[in-house]
Amino acid sequence: MFDRQIFQNILMEYKKDFPGQWWTNEKYKWEMVQWFQNHWDIEAKDFPAMLETALRKTGNMLDSSGNFPKSMLLRMTSAAPEMVRSMFRNLYDESLDYVERIETFKEDAETLLRQYGDKNRLNDTKKGYSSFQKENPISVYLWLKYPGKYYVYKYSIIRVVADILKSSYVIKKGAYEENLRQMLFFYDEMREELLKDKDVREMFQKQRTDDCWQDNGLHILTMDFGFYIYVLETYKDETKNQEEEKNSLWQPEGYDPQISREEWAALLKDGTVFTPDSLTVMARMQAAGGEASCTQLAERYGETANFYNEQSSALARRVAEKTGCPLHTTEDGSVSYWPVLYLVRPAGDAEPGAWVWKLRPELAEALEAADLPGALPEVAPHVLKEDTAVFAEPAVPPYTKEDFLAEVYMDGAAYDRLTALVRRKKNVILEGAPGVGKTFAARRLAYALMGARDDSRVEMVQFHQSYSYEDFILGYKPDGEGFRLKEGLFYRFCEKAAQRPGEDFFFLIDEINRGNLSKIFGELLMAVEKEYRGQAVRLPEGDRVFSVPENVYLIGMMNTADRSLALIDYALRRRFGFFEMAPGFASNGFRAYQARLGDARFDALIRTVEALNQAIAQDPSLGKGFCIGHSYFCGAETCTEEWMESIVEYDLLPTLREYWYDDGETVREWEARLREAVHGAE
Repeated sequence: MFDRQIFQNILMEYKKDFPGQWWTNEKYKWEMVQWFQNHWDIEAKDFPAMLETALRKTGNMLDSSGNFPKSMLLRMTSAAPEMVRSMFRNLYDESLDYVERIETFKEDAETLLRQYGDKNRLNDTKKGYSSFQKENPISVYLWLKYPGKYYVYKYSIIRVVADILKSSYVIKKGAYEENLRQMLFFYDEMREELLKDKDVREMFQKQRTDDCWQDNGLHILTMDFGFYIYVLETYKDETKNQEEEKNSLWQPEGYDPQISREEWAALLKDGTVFTPDSLTVMARMQAAGGEASCTQLAERYGETANFYNEQSSALARRVAEKTGCPLHTTEDGSVSYWPVLYLVRPAGDAEPGAWVWKLRPELAEALEAADLPGALPEVAPHVLKEDTAVFAEPAVPPYTKEDFLAEVYMDGAAYDRLTALVRRKKNVILEGAPGVGKTFAARRLAYALMGARDDSRVEMVQFHQSYSYEDFILGYKPDGEGFRLKEGLFYRFCEKAAQRPGEDFFFLIDEINRGNLSKIFGELLMAVEKEYRGQAVRLPEGDRVFSVPENVYLIGMMNTADRSLALIDYALRRRFGFFEMAPGFASNGFRAYQARLGDARFDALIRTVEALNQAIAQDPSLGKGFCIGHSYFCGAETCTEEWMESIVEYDLLPTLREYWYDDGETVREWEARLREAVHGAE
């Protein structure tokens, strides 16, 4: 029950406001539902792509301060698409209890996070790492699927509406289960009152366009009316001057990290603080005028909104650790790092995203005056498809042979041989000792052959002894109380590549020799061969016809130092080209990196390792496949004795003790030589 007179008084105002600016601002909710209904397909072959498309117009419905449920959901879907598909099957099963479905979705999301999330971040409670799948976003998923039955649950709105209408429905903080059920009864009662008013239905139908959900039962309009009540109460004292309003909303009020322009200028030159990705974010914030939301940056310059959020948070934490600056503490006692870089305010009606960031004045001035040649990257505008009014995929940066050689530390002649082999065979295995950068090189080889750093056309899997044909191609998997035929990772990848025949796709297999290859590939041993690309193979499961497209390339990686796994099935071996990767100490790229570090001790250590590799290569029980790779020594911004000592003591010496387990004298000789290179002669 609620006060009908108060309801009618507010409804009169709503009917006056609705046809004007209110509809302009709020019609996206009806558009959002129509879009979702047009694009949702639980059986989609490429479930992650379908889900991303279906949720594309949700905007700030799935964004709030410090919470990113959509982006986290999409990341989990990319990691475990079938598990998320199953979560949605359960959520949309109307034979199950409404609240129990929401609770199950929450629990399953947290389980996925524990399985696929960053373990370091999961264990750091200060970072608040979460799946963000709470009652509010899950109710959005339900509402999008069943807009004629459910409403979006948001505690702050429901509570205000119940209070203003003097409702008998009690909304209590923390009582999610009861609140969810109360909301359904409460809003259904409000909806019945709205349905009695013919003017309301006519008003809505006059404004509705073809891209908006019909909303015959006025479920969305009921929810919209509740939001109108909330806005009237929450913002009734707002100033009419929008700019003054924005300025007054910048938060956190009174906090100052106490970092001067000069200090920011010094930090900008510190590669341990401002990494290439964080400089990219700063450059794009600066190009946007120093004020933008994550969504605006993503739409204009590419990447995802979560990229800008995560990079900013990580950068702010590094700045705080480097400077020891004061930190902002919230009311609940937790520490917020983002205020080190930005002020923040809620996004306006016409601004995409939930929150707008503004560079702190001292940081903005330092960026303006920064003299960092090549460090602040050029930005490429995001392209809008005029025919569909949907944002195109972000323009991917180009990637050339020169980029590959600068990163991978291979000489140009070897690169030319490798790329020619890939084009000729379509299937290549990179073999070599641990530490020569096979996995790192494989992805960048794909970029170079595509001519772009496009991860949407690259997939990677790691083989192991339990990996099966069902995981890779097709097979029956448990689904509820029975079994369901599910497509494997390579099957789905080939289907995706077949839809874009003009572009190259690369499937990377790490530790390829650790799997039972004949079992994993099955009848596809023939289909992956270049001469048989595009020819149909009938799969035993499900009686399906399948082929490996011409535009798919396979790159495997294999450690030659692994004695127990050195042999590859001959049937597979003849279908792959093998390319041996050697340590890249002599490459131009590594020499340039070595020169940048400019440390005599590091130079001495590298000379000693090169001598060590000669000894390993000449040892009849080892050979060049056991040489020490260059990647142990890569990635440093500065060279310290502690860093080099750690490599020697915890990477190199344990390896040598394994190599020469029965030759203690040789091990002791190299122990002495490596330690002397790091510390100097005792």
